[in-house]
Amino acid sequence: MNERADAVISVAEEAKNPLLMALGERVRNLRARRGLTRKAVALTAGVSERHLANLEYGIGNASILVLQQVANALQCSLAELVGDVTTSSPEWLLIRELLERRGEADLRRVRVALGELLDSASSDPARQRRIALIGLRGAGKSTLGQMLADDLEVPFVELSREIEKFAGCSVREIHDLYGTNAYRRYERRALEETVQIYGEVVIATPGGIVSDPATFNQLLTHCTTVWLRAAPEEHMGRVAAQGDTRPMAASKEAMDDLRRILTGRAAFYSKADITIDTSGHGLAESFQTLRAAVRERLMPAH
Repeated sequence: MNERADAVISVAEEAKNPLLMALGERVRNLRARRGLTRKAVALTAGVSERHLANLEYGIGNASILVLQQVANALQCSLAELVGDVTTSSPEWLLIRELLERRGEADLRRVRVALGELLDSASSDPARQRRIALIGLRGAGKSTLGQMLADDLEVPFVELSREIEKFAGCSVREIHDLYGTNAYRRYERRALEETVQIYGEVVIATPGGIVSDPATFNQLLTHCTTVWLRAAPEEHMGRVAAQGDTRPMAASKEAMDDLRRILTGRAAFYSKADITIDTSGHGLAESFQTLRAAVRERLMPAH
């Protein structure tokens, strides 16, 4: 059996794909770490030894179901088998083991504690006096943000405008000319500079700032965050009322897309220090709710 597998491997040597080779190496390493023979793993996984040999040598493009069977046989997660970042060192694996099966409250405490341990800025009292508004477009971040800044007598910064200053072109042109990755880099630089310049400020952030974990971590570390929340229909209606016809308010597909985006980002938006639901509330009422929540938060430091 091994001779036949070796023959297949030799013939396909030139066809190796770097991704498949890396996957195969992880399978071999995990099998060695468990002290299991290839035959034993193949038997437990319910695949042929030849198929497993092809996988280990980077010439077998296994289906996701086969990979799951192999992961089960190796007593590891599918994520560990395919090589997510938490498998890159023993310390990562040990940390992940500590965090697995923990609830959201525990994970939040761990994240905050890690931030304080690794970044002394997280204990800077200026964090309380930098107010960052997050949420989807149409949440009222720009309007309410300017009103809040005026009320607190602090500067107001719309991060999208700062991004455009860095790039020398509009946000749409950044995406069209340079792509999303470039936009995320400008976004990170704009946030870092805003934090460095202002000790007291109200910041209106782009809706997608939660899409980059590193940037969102910076925001959570250096700012008191407020999620301006609203129903999808209200988000769409407000954007249309601003004269932006791109979302096509009457389109069912557009509404479905918006709901998916909101659902996907809600878990991140919910990490905010304060949540204000503006659904069904007018501008004045929403502002009073926001003002009261922020001033209550600021009272010890302001």
